[in-house]
Parts: sequence; C-alpha cells; structure tokens
Amino acid sequence: MSPSAASSAPRQLLVVGGGMVAHRLVEALVDRGGVTATGWQVTVLAEEPRAPYDRVALTSYFAGRDPEDLALGSPDLWRTPGVQLCRGESVTAVDRAARRVTTSTGRQLGYDALVLATGSSAFVPPVDGRDLPGCFVYRTIDDVAALRQYVADAGARDARRRTPRGVAGAVVGGGLLGLEAAGALTALGVDTHVVEFAPRLMPLQVDEGGGEALARLVGTLGVQVHAGTATARLTAGRDGRVARMHAAEGSAAGLDHLDVDVVVFAAGVRPRDELARACDLPVGPRGGVVVDATCRTEDPAVWAIGEVACLDGRAYGLVAPGYTMAEVVADRLLGGPAEFPGADLSTKLKLLGVDVASFGDAFGTSPGALSVVYGDPVAGVYKKLVLSDDARTLLGGVLVGDASAYAGLRPLVGRELGGDPAAWLLPEGAEGGPGSAELPDEAAVCSCNNVTAGAVRDAVRCGGCTDLGAVKACTRAGTSCGSCLPLVKKLVTAELESAGVTVSRALCEHFDLSRAQLFDVVRVTGIGSFSELVERYGRGRGCDICKPVVASVLASIDGRHVLEGERATLQDTNDHVMANIQKDGTYSVVPRIPGGEVTPEGLIAIGEVARDFGLYTKITGGQRIDLFGARMELLPAIWQRLVDAGFESGHAYGKSLRTVKSCVGSTWCRYGVQDSVALAVALELRYRGLRSPHKIKLGVSGCARECAEARGKDVGVIATDKGWNLYVGGNGGFTPRHARLLAEDLDTATLVRTIDRFLVYYVHTADRLQRTAPWLEEIEGGLEHVRAVVLDDALGLAADLDAAMAAHVEGYTDEWRATLEDPEKLRRFASFVNAPDSPDPSLAYVVERGQPRPVTAGERASGTAEGAVLVAGPRLEVFAR
Repeated sequence: MSPSAASSAPRQLLVVGGGMVAHRLVEALVDRGGVTATGWQVTVLAEEPRAPYDRVALTSYFAGRDPEDLALGSPDLWRTPGVQLCRGESVTAVDRAARRVTTSTGRQLGYDALVLATGSSAFVPPVDGRDLPGCFVYRTIDDVAALRQYVADAGARDARRRTPRGVAGAVVGGGLLGLEAAGALTALGVDTHVVEFAPRLMPLQVDEGGGEALARLVGTLGVQVHAGTATARLTAGRDGRVARMHAAEGSAAGLDHLDVDVVVFAAGVRPRDELARACDLPVGPRGGVVVDATCRTEDPAVWAIGEVACLDGRAYGLVAPGYTMAEVVADRLLGGPAEFPGADLSTKLKLLGVDVASFGDAFGTSPGALSVVYGDPVAGVYKKLVLSDDARTLLGGVLVGDASAYAGLRPLVGRELGGDPAAWLLPEGAEGGPGSAELPDEAAVCSCNNVTAGAVRDAVRCGGCTDLGAVKACTRAGTSCGSCLPLVKKLVTAELESAGVTVSRALCEHFDLSRAQLFDVVRVTGIGSFSELVERYGRGRGCDICKPVVASVLASIDGRHVLEGERATLQDTNDHVMANIQKDGTYSVVPRIPGGEVTPEGLIAIGEVARDFGLYTKITGGQRIDLFGARMELLPAIWQRLVDAGFESGHAYGKSLRTVKSCVGSTWCRYGVQDSVALAVALELRYRGLRSPHKIKLGVSGCARECAEARGKDVGVIATDKGWNLYVGGNGGFTPRHARLLAEDLDTATLVRTIDRFLVYYVHTADRLQRTAPWLEEIEGGLEHVRAVVLDDALGLAADLDAAMAAHVEGYTDEWRATLEDPEKLRRFASFVNAPDSPDPSLAYVVERGQPRPVTAGERASGTAEGAVLVAGPRLEVFAR
C-alpha cells in the first residue's frame, strides 16, 4: 500500500467515522508526513455535526463544560492541506468492486484505501417500553444534551406538583458506562438508581470483593444499587412518559418496581458493523469487522480500527487499543511493517467520585495465580494484587477507593515486585510501603498512547523537553485519560535533576519564586501590597495566577480584609464577592455552622432568609446549608439577615478552612467515647478564616466507627479510650487520598497544638493550589519529616508556628460583618453605580468583565464611575472600558 515516490497523483483515503480513533489515524498520518500532494489525501466522513471529541470526558458536560472544550487536539489538523473533515455526512453504502462509497448527501466518493472507524452504538435491551419518552442512551454529546434538557423539564414539572417529590431516574447497567451515566444523573440532582443484571457492579473489571466495596462507596453518595436485577418492562404514566420500571421475577432483594421519571440505558455497546455486513465483509460471531494483525479486512483495500474491529475474535471497547490500531494502519499505509501488539485492557477511572482501577490478570485466571488482598471497609478501600505462584511476579490487580498505587503498579505487570508484595497495598506513604520503584525503560507508563518510561526519558534527554507540557506534546503521554500524569511528571523531574538541570519552581512569568518562597519574602520583609512585591521581586503587572496567590499570602500573614484597598483587585471571582458563583451567574451563600451544630432558632432564621429571597437550599456534605440563586446586589442584604441571626461567613468561596465535620459523639451515640461535637466546634472556631494554598477540611469522629469520615479530610481526628488519634493528608476531589496517622492517643491540648503546627507549616511551605495530600508526598522527608517538625520541633520552628496560629486566632474578624460595616466595600455590590438600590426585578442584565457597557453623559465627562450603569430613555451609548 506504500505510495510510489514517483506518483504524480495523490492516493485517496476515506475514513468512515469521526470519533477518537479516526482522529488519531489522521493525526498519525499528518505527523509522519504522509499527507502530501504525492502521498495520501484524507477525507473523514463524520456522522455527528462536530469535530472529533473526547468521549471519555463526556460526563464533564454535566458540570458545565462547553462541548467545544471536548474537541480533540488542535483545530489546525483539519486545516492541513490534503485533509478534509465532512461533518454531518455518513456513508450509506460501500461498493468494494468499484472502490466507491455513497454518502447520506448522495455524493459518491472513490477511494484507494477505506478505513472503517464507525465505533459502536449503545445496546438497548429488548424490553417493552424502551421507546417511551424519557428513555435515553448515553453515547454522544447530543444524547447527553437531550438527557440534561429532559431532566430539567422533569424538574419543572415536579415543582408544579402539589407535593413535589424530586426527579427520580434509573440507569440500566452497572458497568463503566452505567456508572458514568449515574454520575451524570446525580450531578443533575436526580435521585438515582443503578440496576445491574450481574451480581456486582463493573463485573468485567473488578472481582466480587471490589464490586462489594464499590457498591458501598457508591451507596454513600446517594446512589441506590440493585445488583442481580433484570429489567422486565417499562410503563408510562398518564402523560405518556416513562413512569415505572418493573423488575423481573427473582431479582435480588425482592425488588418489584421503581417509580422513575427518566431511564438511561447503559448496558453495553455493539459494533457499528452494518456497512461491512452490507458489502459482505466477514464479521465476528459477536459482531465487529474481522481484521488481521495489520487491521486489514478480507479486502486488501479496506481496514477497520477501534470498536468496530474484531481482532482474534474480540472487539475492544476501550480507547487505548483503538489508538494502537490507528497507529498500525497509519504505519501500514506508509509502507511500514507494524502489527497490533495486543491490548492493554487496564483501566483507571473516577466513577461518581470513586477511584476504580483494574490491570493485568485482575481475576487471577493464570495457572497457579495467588492473590494478596487488603480491605478497609471503614475507609471504603479494597485492593488486590494477583501474583505468580511464587508470589514474586505481578500479574494484575484491582484497586477500589484508593487507586494511588495504580501508576506505579501497572507498568510492573510481568515483573518481579521485589520485597514484600503486600507493602504495595498499604496506604500511600505508610511505614513499610514500597516507595517509588525505578521503572525500566520498556515499562509502559501511558497505556492510552503506548508510551514507555524510556520514551519519556528520551524526550528529556534527546528531545530537548524541559517541562511536563513539552513532554506531553512530544510523546502524547497523558493526553488522553490523564491518569498517568503523576508518574510522567515524576519521571520528567527525575530525569532533569539527574542531568543537573534545576527544575523551575517559578510561580508564573511574573515571579521566579515559588509560592512558598514568596510567603517567606512577605513574612520577612513585611511587604503589604502586591504592587510593592512585584516591583521588588517580580516583573510586569501580574496575572490570574500570581495575583490570587499573593492575595492569599497577604491574608494569611496579616489577616486584613480581602477587599481592603488594592487587595480587592487581586481576588478571583468568588473571593471578590465573598460568595460562590454558579453556572447561571447567580451566587450561593454558605453561613458557618461549626461542627454541624445549629439551634432551632438558627435553622428557622436560615429558612426565612431562603424563603424571603427566593433561594434554593441544600444541605452539603460538610454539614452546612447552602443557599443558591442570590444576585450579587442582594448579597449584603442576605448577609445582614444572617449576621443578625448570629451567623458568619462560612468561607465556602475561599482557599481556607471550609468545615469541621462531626458525628454526634459521646453526647448522644452509645458507641461514642469522646465528645466529638465539642471538639469539632472548637476547632472550626479556631481555624475559621485561615487562608491557605488550597481549601482545608477537617473531621472529628467520636469512635472508631468513623461516622464523620475523618480519614478523608486534610486533618482527621478519631476518638480513642485514651484520647485522640490524629490523621493528616486526606483529600477528596480529583485525586482522593486517605489520611495517614500522625500521632496516637493525644490529650486535647496536645492535639490542638499539633494541628496548629501542622496547618501553619502547610500554609508556609505548600505550593500554589496544592492540597495537603500532594504536599505530604512532595515535601522532602514526607510524613516523617512533618511529624518531626510538629511533634519534636526538629527544625526549631515550633515557637514561630505557635505564634503564627495565635496571631490568626486573635486577629480573626468575620468578613461579611466587616463588609456590612464599611460603606466603601458595600459599593462593590451595587448593580448600577447610578441606581444603588435594588433594581426592578423584571430588568434582565448581564455584566461581563472587559466588555463594552452603557455610560451616562456625566460619566463620560468625569470618567470616575465604576461598574455597570443603568440607562433610561431611548438612546443608549456604549463605551468600552
């Protein structure tokens, strides 16, 4: 298939399908110089009306991500001479004899080579009622957009009922796609059920123990799991929409039916092989176009890649094998010898906020395989390693709840672990853990793009790459699912340091210092403004990276109000108005409720505020009440009502202490051994307003049953018969970590002093936007070093750390109250500078930073007014700011 160098006319390549694998094929051909006037001319026929996008990240669309942000690669790819992307045009027929296709627009296009990359379609079980309004699949952007709109409409219908019950939904299928869909429904506020025919969730990826752990974790997030349950039929309500899901007889737990408003089918996929069948190409027994190791079909001019290909009797449903197939075909079209090397079916995903990973022989089917299992039901962790019969060679594994070891373990499949294999299952950083192993060059670190550790090192040694971004661009490592990025970053840093290159810790282009170094500069010099700091130690006018960091540093050191003077211009969106902006442009208000303890009068006051201002209320996971839907000009009035009722800012908007979660402890619980509520209240009042590199969360549990989930917090305290155990470095978010034991059986005074020092040391030394977990991983000496500093005063800093916390506690003031008492600060919350009172509620307006705005003649003359201006009358003049 190699084009002759002497050819005068290019050869025509048609790619049927515009998904992720098709994009990789075109990218590979362009990168290798195969798309030229005398080489290949490529036409991609995409059924969807948009360029190829990241289907793996589809759920992020529900978090407000713009569909355009999901587009793969650079749009310049489709402007490459010789490359044409035809959107919204599918192939309806293939004439193999004439080497020609017919498209949905009636066009007929000839080809020298045809690549089928049509992917797969969602499988919908043949149950009665599957076509009712309210039934969806979860496959494309259009699918999820329609689902989101339907749920919004269902919510509106529910609100009009005399007795609203909330929107309920069911996902048919508990595999990868099903849990993704459940996460999407949950993000939309739907009361979600997952119905899985198999006896456990994710039956193809995790074993029985992993499935049980996953079900427990998913259940704690409000999703009800019905494993071992088949859907018999769906029935409609009076309005003709789906209203009830009926379970088949013999389902687990005796489930009869579920009343639902929406149903999502995520029960698997089927290869889109209808074109191959119609033109008599062989297909596999379970579907998919049969191809050989070169990804070529029976017809030498036709290839198949991705989910539509059937190789060795199997169709692969993951993106990594599809990418490998695309690379093989690109190589073959240019005369290369590449063959499909086999598929790495390892997966690492965050489903409903829960880390799940599976790699190698996860089920231990290899002859003589042994399993080493670690389980912590309280922490919600299940880990299993599958080893050879001599317990030395790693064959595979399953990780649920804590997949931090995945990046280091997966490249070692087929290799000896060395030492005690069980050490790999201990919580990260625990004593006896394996530490970081030196990966051999041939070990794969990025399975999505088949990038080895050696390729990463070569990019640094020989490719001139000096940072993670350059390595990603050079090797494509970490550009797909991103789970390998921590490991890639460590490899890059190690390689640079071994070459004697100083790894830059610069905050941004305006400061060559890191956040920790800037903190020390401000603390030692007493500099109190950004302008002085950038003049003496930086350059330029600053940016969106350094300004909020400096604002946080200044607030951490001197405790002055975030809106005082120049500091108001440094804050990011939320700190700027001391409330959290929402997707519709309104704000949420979160009063502080220390330890979750609140009086009936306090609850009534919050309820009255929500009612009077028309706000939506939500009890958060941190035992607070969130009030949503406030317009900016209403914030001071809302704060005033809350402050008058005895509340203060909960700092939900700031990089600071958020909450101290607590169980009811010994006061009420028959298992409690210490007063966890009193301690939680005292800690929250002590650390409120503490500005830090990232948000901080604490938890206090009154016994080992851990109802406050303290080991998932930055600082976790668990009661014992002798006092308190202190855990540190637990985080949620994108990279969950379980906290690690710092000290045991502390009395209350020692506990508080230790937490003081830990938090201040973190605030002084952590990097920008660095949570406590990665800080503990990266600080030299790790947990042992921090333990020596805060408990043994190894660096002689104890007095300074104690003094810093004492200054914070003494200098604390409520930011809401301080704003209400300062007319100058209140001016920032007026909707229009010439109409400070609340505007007509029927008036709709949008203010965007940096956009033109209406001005009055007086403003034009003086040039002194700030903010948007309300203009009355038929004439509107717009000046740019």
